[in-house]
Amino acid sequence: MTESDESKSERLLRRAQAAKYVVDTYNLPCSPKTLAKLACVNSEGPPFHAGRFPLYPVSGLDAWAKKKIGPLVRSTSEVDRAA
Repeated sequence: MTESDESKSERLLRRAQAAKYVVDTYNLPCSPKTLAKLACVNSEGPPFHAGRFPLYPVSGLDAWAKKKIGPLVRSTSEVDRAA
């Protein structure tokens, strides 16, 4: 499967669905308004296809949520080294 075939078959979610996916999958607080603000204010939010209705690929939501969660550590002293 080529990269273009892969991107065509990837599930795209509208903003409300994307926020619900992040909450349900990663238990991170996320709302459609937060995603809208991140899309306008800075580039810290998940990637999306711009258009009349922003569409968020599930893989981008996964990567963004995992980045927000951060790596596993065994002690708070490891936090600086893990980052």
